[in-house]
Amino acid sequence: MKENVSYRKIIHVDMDAFYASVEQLDNPDLKGKPIVVGGESERGVVAAASYEARKFGVRSAMSGVVAKKKCPHLIFVRPRFSRYKEISQKIRAIFYEYTELVEPLSLDEAYLDVTENKKGNPSASLIAKEIRQRIFEELNLSASAGISVNKFIAKIASDINKPNGQKTIPPEEVISFLETLPIEKFFGIGKVTAAKMYNLGIFNGKDLKEKTEEFLIRNFNKSGLHYYQIVRGIHQSKVKPNRERKSVAAEHTFIKNLTSEIFMIEKLEKISEELENRLIKSKVSGKTITLKIKYSDFKTQTRSKTLPYFVKEKAILFETVKELLFQEKVLNSVRLLGISVTNLNIHLKKKPEKPINVQLKFEF
Repeated sequence: MKENVSYRKIIHVDMDAFYASVEQLDNPDLKGKPIVVGGESERGVVAAASYEARKFGVRSAMSGVVAKKKCPHLIFVRPRFSRYKEISQKIRAIFYEYTELVEPLSLDEAYLDVTENKKGNPSASLIAKEIRQRIFEELNLSASAGISVNKFIAKIASDINKPNGQKTIPPEEVISFLETLPIEKFFGIGKVTAAKMYNLGIFNGKDLKEKTEEFLIRNFNKSGLHYYQIVRGIHQSKVKPNRERKSVAAEHTFIKNLTSEIFMIEKLEKISEELENRLIKSKVSGKTITLKIKYSDFKTQTRSKTLPYFVKEKAILFETVKELLFQEKVLNSVRLLGISVTNLNIHLKKKPEKPINVQLKFEF
């Protein structure tokens, strides 16, 4: 990174095994034991796993049956999202004591911009440490944090010393840190993209940085420019306190696989009604309707249609997804159906942001 340049100070706070930790907090008998929040049945999915369970290879989004095979003495706990939301609100209240620039990503993680903060503390690292300490003292839960010059690097850093730790990547170390980082550790690069990069001789940040912008765009389309920039520490996305909602969705996983379109239509009508209620509650409507189909072999297919007007009514949603269902033959028996609405009519009034010039003459 260049010297004599002003940088922002971003913290990414990520709660450690949040759902599972809350369950262990509320039920001391579960402490120190391998538990998962989720379903144990054939259709069950792991929503969160304690660190004791992770030692056996149990991970979120894993089938409950598979998780049980990996850890036969695994304890399954039903999710209590109202409780998780209650705790999450208390955590965010702590964040807001330091800055108004808080961007929640989910119930258990958020970005904070502390370039200018309410405590007048010039050290983002010390702020992160203080926040983590307060979460532990006030809620008896542990959190990890990443601190750096932008959201992308802070997100990666928060995973380095998990659980109950933090990592700071100051401006002068950003490039060297990214160069030695394995490509699969770059946030946003999944298994498929990583495999493609391996085939192109890209195994770490240094390899990625050696590729030209043209090469990356040719091989990864629009994402190529993103990869070209992030490996050079360039990521302009600001912490957004009011994150604009991009979609509203509803979906159901079925106890038994559906093999007939007749049964699928029956389920889609109920999902359309649920989605209408969510759209009304959210006070939004949208133009693009997407049907999601997950088959018994876990392969997922989506089919979309964009209408010339905004909709939220069940009748239109239902008729559109019926049309999408019969667009082509269903490939296999179906375990999940979902409907989402995007291209929403949200127009948030954004206040112009004041430019902040910060000279890093103090501890980062």
